Amino acid sequence: MKVISGPEMCRLLETNGWVLQRIEGSHHIYSKTGERKIISIPVHGNRNIKAGLASRIARDAGIDFVR
Repeated sequence: MKVISGPEMCRLLETNGWVLQRIEGSHHIYSKTGERKIISIPVHGNRNIKAGLASRIARDAGIDFVR
């Protein structure tokens, strides 16, 4: 899994059709038309998201990552 920050993950989701619904503290909540799930992205400044969490978010969003 490549290293990615919270804001970069948000941009990646938005380019794949996910829409920011709300911000709860430091977490950005995304949804997509036709999907029943929501995705929460931790945005703590420009800090990187840990590999396991980034992988889980990508899998839930249906995004393929290059390792």
